[in-house]
Amino acid sequence: MLKGIPNILSPDLLKILMEMGHGNELVIGDGNFPAASYAQRLIRLDGHNVPEVLDAVLKFFPLDTFVKTPVAVMSVVPGDSTKPERYDDFKNLVKKYNPDFKDFEYVERFDFYERTKKAYAVIATSDLALYACIILKKGVLTSQ
Repeated sequence: MLKGIPNILSPDLLKILMEMGHGNELVIGDGNFPAASYAQRLIRLDGHNVPEVLDAVLKFFPLDTFVKTPVAVMSVVPGDSTKPERYDDFKNLVKKYNPDFKDFEYVERFDFYERTKKAYAVIATSDLALYACIILKKGVLTSQ
């Protein structure tokens, strides 16, 4: 055990977060997301919801400031009347650690899957909320 690191961040996940470089993407998927089908590196965090994982990750994860939208969510499929309950949670959490954050990139479902194939890693959760998937693009740390 280490001080100050949320228990939700497993040793395997911490290793992956440390390995990732500038521009690499991390996907956090809900319980319905086909994570195992698309992941190059899969971390299972069963029993957890996306917002609690996102909160723990964002404490340590710099977002890419060289792109317009370093955070993406899966957009609602046309004709689906679902109102994604996690979008507001996601926005509040991202702003908590990145006060200048404006808005997400909204990615069509199958484009989201394709982007997931190229992501450095995917975290699978048990979140039952619909459209509770998010992509984070890693940025850089600067010396200060």
